[in-house]
Amino acid sequence: MSFAGKRYEFRDKAGDYAGLAGELAGLLAGERDLVANAANTAALLFEALPQLNWAGFYFLKGGELVVGPFQGKPACVRIALGKGVCGTAALERRTIVVPDVAAFPGHIACDAASRSEIVVPLLGAGGLLGVLDLDSPKPGRFDDGDARGLERLAALFVDSLSPADGG
Repeated sequence: MSFAGKRYEFRDKAGDYAGLAGELAGLLAGERDLVANAANTAALLFEALPQLNWAGFYFLKGGELVVGPFQGKPACVRIALGKGVCGTAALERRTIVVPDVAAFPGHIACDAASRSEIVVPLLGAGGLLGVLDLDSPKPGRFDDGDARGLERLAALFVDSLSPADGG
């Protein structure tokens, strides 16, 4: 299988995220494997979104977040619920946009180059699956438009793991 995604400039965030959602839906179509879909989702986001230095997943295992497929520098392997941006987003079950990671209490610096971050919880029928985490070396890189777009992409990812008949 060959896939040729495009790099977006995000001058029209709603439109570009809609296009990216279409690409992601096509990429995930027919596949239900968690690792395969997480790997392809992380790769697509890392290639398509400008100004990222990390894009990937942490999955809930044994009461903590454990790193999953990602693109970027090696990452922190385990994050406790409620710790750092990822652990806080997971615990509170809400998307967190951090314009300046240095100002976030308890920020966990896996890559010293990261200056801003967005974390989207992955919520399925069975509850919290984990989080989608994106970092940028640019302060203020993420905003509410990114939150809405990435929440849509995260939902597509979660939906891809369920059987097509909903059962």
